[in-house]
Amino acid sequence: MSRVERYQHGEPCWTDVQTPDVEAAKTFYAAVFGWTFQDLPTPDGRSYAQAFVGEDLVSVIAPQNPSQEAAGQPAQWNVYFAADDAHGLAHDVVHAGGTVQFGPEDVADTGVMLFMEVPGGGTTGVWQAGTHTGSALYNEHGAFAWAELLTPEPQSAVAFFQHLFGHDVTEYPQDDGGTYSTLMVDGAEVAGIAPAGGGDGGKPNASRAGNGWQVYFGVSSASETVMAAAAAGAEVLVEPEFAEDAGTLVATLKDPQGGVFSVVEIEPTP
Repeated sequence: MSRVERYQHGEPCWTDVQTPDVEAAKTFYAAVFGWTFQDLPTPDGRSYAQAFVGEDLVSVIAPQNPSQEAAGQPAQWNVYFAADDAHGLAHDVVHAGGTVQFGPEDVADTGVMLFMEVPGGGTTGVWQAGTHTGSALYNEHGAFAWAELLTPEPQSAVAFFQHLFGHDVTEYPQDDGGTYSTLMVDGAEVAGIAPAGGGDGGKPNASRAGNGWQVYFGVSSASETVMAAAAAGAEVLVEPEFAEDAGTLVATLKDPQGGVFSVVEIEPTP
């Protein structure tokens, strides 16, 4: 399996979901991915659930914060980029054209968390690893596999991430005249940035559900996962379809609490 001991600066390293109903979300994602859970307390007396594939920690299902609850917001998947120095990076966010929304704040000894707003929209997490490095698996069944930002200002977003993390960029021209950009670390594509409502790009991008981050999870069978998700109460936003450049099937779903995510069919590890 593709276990990860450490993520490099600028690589997406973690994804979690904030949801109105943690218990209902646990039931749903257990049915979809086969996740198992360990419940832990939050400082305000509630609880969150660590999600595992086998013995490997791959995500967290957390309760919404008070402002999200008060606004009646749907569940939201978050994407975090690994950073060597979250405090130093926070000082550069404004210069890069973004806004610091939260932190940087120590999360016990597990790491340092920062949330920032990208130009054009798209709340993005930053994680400086302590004892927690990020998802223990990548591009495996039930594990984080890809993320892309859908934004009305893709070039501003590309420049923002380049300023903060030093990403190289590959651009894929689109039939509609737009561009799908991929952020790169050491020659490897690690995330995508696409015009909101844009067309197909160089990576999985079945969904154009709205602005913000789109999270992809690896699955052994996209069709079987979609059927399991629908049976567990999901709305199927995009049926499994072949992404030619990615060479695989992708699909997009909305969980019963409103959290939108995609799945990408992966080749089994030998």
